[in-house]
Amino acid sequence: MTDASSKAVNDAAAPFINWHRDTYLKTGGAEGHIVDVTSAGGHAFSTHLLLKTIGRKSGKTYFTPLTYGDIGGEVAIIASKAGADHNPDWFENLRVRPEVEFQIATQAFRATWRETDGAEREKLWAFMEEILPVYASYKAATTRKIPLVMMKIIEPIPVFRPEDLG
Repeated sequence: MTDASSKAVNDAAAPFINWHRDTYLKTGGAEGHIVDVTSAGGHAFSTHLLLKTIGRKSGKTYFTPLTYGDIGGEVAIIASKAGADHNPDWFENLRVRPEVEFQIATQAFRATWRETDGAEREKLWAFMEEILPVYASYKAATTRKIPLVMMKIIEPIPVFRPEDLG
């Protein structure tokens, strides 16, 4: 997917993504964890976490709602950017830090993270496609190897708040 078509997809999705993020933050995760994403190629009962990253250039705090999978005690997320030819900003921000914070429903955590590769990645990718079938079309839309990230919880932390944004 070209940068221009990626921008068009992101611009169209921005109102929903902002609503999703803001709802998650305003309710402390009581709402926003489970969202109907059938209109985007997903399921009616789709689970989402809220990923916190710090801008590598700006130092600003960002929150991104993402579909996740719980696999063997780790949490999986995919840096698809709808099949764009470059990684999402949240992933580039993640790459410069060894730890990450995320919230699932009303619980937040600090975690280590890693990218998967090889047979593990293929197995996990297939699992994530079951969770969000549109990942298959995202994979087909780009020549880049879309990162699949696994996060391992270190400890619980306070839930995110709207005033944490920015």
